[in-house]
Amino acid sequence: MARRSTASFFARAYERNLKALTKLTLSNGKRVAGQVQRATAKRLKPPPGKGDWISGMAMGAGGARGYHLFRPADLVLQPGEKLPLMVMLHGCGQTGRDFAASTRMNALAVRQRFLVLYPEQDRIAHPQGCWNWYERRSGKADAEAATLMAAVDQACMLYPVDRDRVAVAGLSAGASMAALLATRYPNRFRAVVMHSGVAPGAAKSSATALGAMRGQHVPPMPVTAVGKAMGAAAVFTTLPPMLVLHGDADAVVAPSNAMSSAAVWATAVGAHAGIARDLQRGQRRAMRVTDFKRQGRTLVTLCEIAGLDHSWSGGSRGQLFSDPLGPDATRMTWAFASAQFDKR
Repeated sequence: MARRSTASFFARAYERNLKALTKLTLSNGKRVAGQVQRATAKRLKPPPGKGDWISGMAMGAGGARGYHLFRPADLVLQPGEKLPLMVMLHGCGQTGRDFAASTRMNALAVRQRFLVLYPEQDRIAHPQGCWNWYERRSGKADAEAATLMAAVDQACMLYPVDRDRVAVAGLSAGASMAALLATRYPNRFRAVVMHSGVAPGAAKSSATALGAMRGQHVPPMPVTAVGKAMGAAAVFTTLPPMLVLHGDADAVVAPSNAMSSAAVWATAVGAHAGIARDLQRGQRRAMRVTDFKRQGRTLVTLCEIAGLDHSWSGGSRGQLFSDPLGPDATRMTWAFASAQFDKR
C-alpha cells in the first residue's frame, strides 16, 4: 500500500507540473505571437506623412528587392507635368519605413511636391539589412546597384517622375551605396547625398570595409586611380554634385571619411576647396561647411557637424540613428538636390 501511495503521489505531482508547464508554454506562445503581430503591424503601418505608401518589387542582377514609394496626397498635376524623385537608402538595422520616420522626408515631399522612393534591403542578402556597397571584388555590389536602378526605372514607368530630376541620398551603408549608384549611373542622378558613409573607393570586400569604416583605407587621389577605384562608368566630370554630411562624434564610421568622400569626389570632378565657414542655427549643433567649386559652381559641399554621432542629423526624436539636435539634414538634402534640378 505504501508503494502505491508513493507512486500515486509522484504521478499526481507529475500531472500538476505537466499542466503548469503546458499553461506556461501556451501563455508564452500567446505573448510571443502578440509581439510578432505588433511588430508586423508596426512594420506594415505607413510612416508619418499625408499621402500614399505604395509597395512594390523590382528584379535585377542582384535579385529581387522590395520598395515603397511615397506619393503626396491630393496631388493635382497639370497635363504632362512630372515630379522630382528622391531615392532614400536606409542604413544598417533600419527599414525603409524606419528611415522615412526618422528623416520625415515624406512631410517635406508633401510641401515641396515630389515623390520619394524607399528601396528595402533583403535580410537574406544581408542579415543586418546593410546594402552590400563594399562587395566590389565579388561583383555583388554592382549587381545590387543594378537592382536598385531597376527599382528607380520601375518607379519612373509607373508614376509621373521627371527623369531629369532624380536624386539619391543615404545614411551609413545607404550613403556608400548612394555614391556607388552615382558612379555607376552618373547620368541618372542630378545630385547625391552621403550622410555618415564610407568614402567612395575605400573598400572592395567585407574585410576592407571594416578598415574603411575606421578610416584606415583612404581612396587614391589621382584622377585616373579615383575613377578605377569608384568604378565610374563615364567621364569623371559627369558625376553629379555631392553633399556630404557627417558627425565628428561618429564612433561607427570614422569622421575622417567625410573629408575623404568630399576630396575624392572633388578630385574626380575637378573642383577645389574654398574657405571653411562655421554655421549654427539657433540651439542646433554647429557645423563647419566647405564648398568645393569648379569655375564658380559648387560641385561638392562638406558639412562636418559638431557632437553628432552615427545618426541622421535633425531626425525625429525616439527613432534609431536619429538626432533631433542636429541641423536639419532632410531640408539640407532637398535644398541641395533642388538647386541642382534648377541648373539642368
